[in-house]
Amino acid sequence: MKKYTYITITAVAIFSMLTVSCSDEFVNRDPVYSIDSENYFNSKTDFDNALIAAYDGLQSTYVNVLLGEIASDNTLCGGESQTDVIGFQQVDDMIHTPVNSNLRDVWNWMFAGVNRANYILEFQNKIDFEGKNQIIAETRFLRAYYHFELVKWFGGIPLKGDARFKIGDEKTIPRSSVKEVYASIEADLTYAANNLNATASQKGRATKGAALALLGKAYLYQGKFPEAATTFETLIGLSKYSLVTDYNSIFEAEGENGAESVFEIQYTDVEGAGFGCLQCSEGNVAVGFNGPRNYTGTLFTSGFSFNVPTSKIVNAFEVGDKRKDVAILDINDWALKTGATFGQGYEHTGYFNRKYIPRKRSATAAGDLNLTNPNNYRAIRYADVLLMAAEAYRRGNIDDAKARGYLNEVRRRAFGDLNHDITASGDALTDFIWAERRVELVGEGHRFFDLVRIGKAAQEIPGFTAGKNELFPIPIEEIQFSNGNWNQNPKY
Repeated sequence: MKKYTYITITAVAIFSMLTVSCSDEFVNRDPVYSIDSENYFNSKTDFDNALIAAYDGLQSTYVNVLLGEIASDNTLCGGESQTDVIGFQQVDDMIHTPVNSNLRDVWNWMFAGVNRANYILEFQNKIDFEGKNQIIAETRFLRAYYHFELVKWFGGIPLKGDARFKIGDEKTIPRSSVKEVYASIEADLTYAANNLNATASQKGRATKGAALALLGKAYLYQGKFPEAATTFETLIGLSKYSLVTDYNSIFEAEGENGAESVFEIQYTDVEGAGFGCLQCSEGNVAVGFNGPRNYTGTLFTSGFSFNVPTSKIVNAFEVGDKRKDVAILDINDWALKTGATFGQGYEHTGYFNRKYIPRKRSATAAGDLNLTNPNNYRAIRYADVLLMAAEAYRRGNIDDAKARGYLNEVRRRAFGDLNHDITASGDALTDFIWAERRVELVGEGHRFFDLVRIGKAAQEIPGFTAGKNELFPIPIEEIQFSNGNWNQNPKY
């Protein structure tokens, strides 16, 4: 599934006033064709096409990764100026409000994914066919993925079971509690893990391992450490995944969907898009945003100089850690060695997120080349699973030896020896695990949510207000249209 076939199902009502950020032309345009939703799902092909549409929404999660990293202490917003994508700048400074078009995109696009999944599930009992359980399991995995993103960002959200949201529901369906949202996620992922194959039929499709990994992560976020440890151990016991020897290869084209990839979001540069509809791009938009400004030289190409790493994260790497030069591009050193040239953007630090900046590729790629980078997003890597398992075993006071083993497995790859093994126990071991997550996963969009869930965001993120910034605000439009049915998140 390197290239998704996009299916427009005009009968799918997008949640509440789910305003697409393209322009008003989107809603005013006559549909190319129309499908009566009540008379759809009459064949396996119908279910397959609807499932492709549900997968397609994953490509819009580029903004979750980009903005999630900017919100953390790993990077500054950057860009051309202090008014370049003002919503990103506000999140970086922790001064965002319910009036923020980029946060609205996260809400809108994730709920669009939920609704596409719910469309399938609403009609799941209409017909029977061979392979139906697999389709339903993939659908429930996707719904859980979108729900997990929403609960991370916004806390409690409205749920409607196996039914599509329709206009007007925002006035009658309340926001569910965080606990209720996680219960739905757990149910979906348990079903998915029990019904998905261990090996995907196509690259990019959900597997048993992906469902177990996300389920374990959901448990970890709730502090359910015994359940998380058991789930991660089941995944590790599949013996399907392994750490690749060369850390650098993970993030190059040849490393896509490799042995370390538990779940990977597929992108392609075949179909173009423009700034009027960024979520329409089949490419990884975040990659273009991350790239050096006005770059000329080898290996890389230009971008918009957003999401620039700070010296704080650069200095977090230990001496001898081979991951540093893979994760962080020191542009001044690179220019000195290769003769490359570049322009300095706003908040220039001299560093770029090397994992996800544009690589040189064919000039025949469609659309704006800054918006159609084909770099897949490694949403769940096996190294992440090992570190989450280590944390669950340690924080659950279950098995410090096993926690050290998983931690050191990651560190041995990072340093290429056994001399950097951690021998600590107890709280000191917990701190080592958290520190390892930061350097292993830098640039991949996890840091902000890690700091929030472990209660350290206020001490690490400049401008972070405890009791407020753990969650982002519900978009003002949603609060207004709910007509008092939904309360805003605290202090917004």
